[in-house]
Amino acid sequence: MKLHFSITAAEELREKRGGRYVLYSVCLEGFLLGKARYSQLRRWDAQLRQLFGSAVPSFPPKFYLSMTKSMAHERRSQLEQYLQNVTLDSNITNSDAFIGFFRKLQQVTSCEMGLPRELIKYFSLFFFQDHDDRALSVVKKVADFELPYVSLQSMKELHCKLGIRKWYMDPSLDRLLMDCRASLNLLYMQAIQEVKKNWLTPTEGQMQELELLQKNANKSKLLELIRETRFYGYVRLDPCICDYPEEGCSADIYVGNNEINCCIKLPTNQTKEVSFKINRLKSWQVTFLAGTEEGEDTLEFRFEYNDSGTWQWIILYTKQAFLLSSCLKKMISEHMMKADKGPEVESKMPESMKNSEKSSIQQKQAFHLGFISRKRFLVRPNEDDSVFEKIREEDL
Repeated sequence: MKLHFSITAAEELREKRGGRYVLYSVCLEGFLLGKARYSQLRRWDAQLRQLFGSAVPSFPPKFYLSMTKSMAHERRSQLEQYLQNVTLDSNITNSDAFIGFFRKLQQVTSCEMGLPRELIKYFSLFFFQDHDDRALSVVKKVADFELPYVSLQSMKELHCKLGIRKWYMDPSLDRLLMDCRASLNLLYMQAIQEVKKNWLTPTEGQMQELELLQKNANKSKLLELIRETRFYGYVRLDPCICDYPEEGCSADIYVGNNEINCCIKLPTNQTKEVSFKINRLKSWQVTFLAGTEEGEDTLEFRFEYNDSGTWQWIILYTKQAFLLSSCLKKMISEHMMKADKGPEVESKMPESMKNSEKSSIQQKQAFHLGFISRKRFLVRPNEDDSVFEKIREEDL
């Protein structure tokens, strides 16, 4: 499954002996993951090539002469493309060589979830933002090889917090976790939080029952009831701008239950609820657009959708485009698991879904996931955003 890597900056630094080298800022889903030199990446590529041979994509060649600006830009683009392509093979991304490299890049630490080993896969760490209006934003999912504490240092200006949430889109999977006290408690705390943050929309009667069950600490019964409430099991995104049914509309987005549910506010101040079903979705793409005047990057999420027999592109402008992409991939993955077609979803997967009779996704439907990096390239000397210099030994 392709990961959204990008190289957003390159710093030219001087070694103690007087030589010069370039330090690349490697980002995952738009956030700084770590910094690496070309030589480090080259050694890592050699290690992967020993293990996986021709499955590893070609690595940018070494220059033996001084690099010009155009050569430096070309190398940055090639390294970025390499990082994206090397993640297409799940055997590589699941290997110790792959995970170990990025853990070493971020300085090794660990995080215990307190769950039985067989249940850990149902949960993940996420970065959150709490807003003054009590709204809760999920910024991004923490990658398996990502070190949360170090990533938090690179996201200080966002005032993020770290939390654990279930990581599946099918609410029926809750039943697999109900017999374990640790997982039951995690599901219960997440459900209570989502009610308080208005992610869910229970009826008045359901709300009264939920309050009574919470008062009596009846966690199992509460989780059984809350599965009946609207938008349970969905991920709610922050309000964003969309071009459907016309440009300039604002929308509240919920992702789950095999749909992207949009409550759209029209220019006439009327609201329209639209459900985009994943079985009518052909492809999607995340694009970094040019930065705003305030220096912020804009993310565009566009998907190709069959509306009444006609394919059209629908665009959402949201900072949570990568999170939305991850949710779609997860839903499709769970569809395929139900159809006994394997646990992994590739970026392109028409063949694996053509002959599935169990899945509700239409036969011969192909899913294509794309990622386009930003058009501009930033090269700057920067000594202030070094994550590791600000970490004390007792923090690790």
